[in-house]
Amino acid sequence: MQSENRLFDDFVKVMNGAAGTIAGMGREAENAFRERMRDWVGGLDMVSREEFEAMKAIAIAAREESAALRSRVEALEAAAAAKPKRKPGAEASAGPVGQ
Repeated sequence: MQSENRLFDDFVKVMNGAAGTIAGMGREAENAFRERMRDWVGGLDMVSREEFEAMKAIAIAAREESAALRSRVEALEAAAAAKPKRKPGAEASAGPVGQ
């Protein structure tokens, strides 16, 4: 009976060792995968979060400036349309004022 328990104990120790080895291999594979992904992503032309946020702020400011300029142009066009149009030769044909 003692030999059967020892055999069983040895088998359990081997299985525990194998489980530990497999877990270690899993961690090692995960670390290698993460490193490969970092290398792959690092090779892409990706921007950092800070650079993205800075460009987003610039785009928002440009959009606001564009809207302000558009409304200004529309106001100027409306003002120009409201003025009475003169004929180009009307002032020249009247002659000098003092004569």
